[in-house]
Amino acid sequence: MEISHETTLKQPQTNQDSSNMGQPHESLYLVLPYLPLFELLAMYQVCRSFMDALNNDILPWLDIVVEDRVRRSRVSDEILMKITSKAMGRLRSLVLVNCGKISDDGLQDVVANNHGINKLYVLQCAGLTPEGVIKAVTTLNQQNATLKTLKINGISNITKEHLQTLRSLLNSDDPSSIDIEICPKCDEPRMVYDCPLETCDRKRATGSCRGCRFCVTRCEECGKCVGFDDEDDNEAACEDVLCESCWIKLPKCDFCNKPYCNKHAYKQCDVPGSSHFICEACYMKIDEV
Repeated sequence: MEISHETTLKQPQTNQDSSNMGQPHESLYLVLPYLPLFELLAMYQVCRSFMDALNNDILPWLDIVVEDRVRRSRVSDEILMKITSKAMGRLRSLVLVNCGKISDDGLQDVVANNHGINKLYVLQCAGLTPEGVIKAVTTLNQQNATLKTLKINGISNITKEHLQTLRSLLNSDDPSSIDIEICPKCDEPRMVYDCPLETCDRKRATGSCRGCRFCVTRCEECGKCVGFDDEDDNEAACEDVLCESCWIKLPKCDFCNKPYCNKHAYKQCDVPGSSHFICEACYMKIDEV
């Protein structure tokens, strides 16, 4: 009797569901806020239901990260504006990495329409200038002065005067509010590091190993000083420098026996039928043959 009763109750529900055929399952809507940006944009174009859901949900658009890992420069000013416009002026953090086609004007358009940005990262964006970044920060500062964190490593031709202007605009006593500072060794505005090891040989010999990467060679993986002792200096397939312990831990190319650092691991070329890889340089040599 109990089974028969359930069947009777379910029959109207089945007929009701048949009228909604083609609609996305409700559980899919719970996934949308957690998708990476380009997957999110793809879902936006799947159907009207997803488009409406994303238009009405501000959460996925509060923090936007655009990273061109392989430097294809697929993100232009126009595309960036289309992406950030979905935040409807409520964008809180914008992270751009390796977006070489983004210009000063494109960045200015974004900040002019999103006054509440409190975190702005424009890393390795070759199309931006120090003057363009200053203009963007000034625009945000004139609105609500909400910008708290700025990262500009990789922007070319930054001078001490540019850095001083940006610090005054941020109006923060926190030295970590901006990612570059004046290197104590070369007196240039760059990212400055400390060796994480208290037993650093360079620190013991010279009294300090604080400096930029041009002044003090560091392991790309752990950040410790290398090069002071030649035995602890190893080159990766991506031409980054690794300490001996990190070099040993990383997987190696089948031909040249060099590893990639984790930052450039995406450059590994897979070997069919093998769990190993070939670096780009060796792959090109094989392809030429």
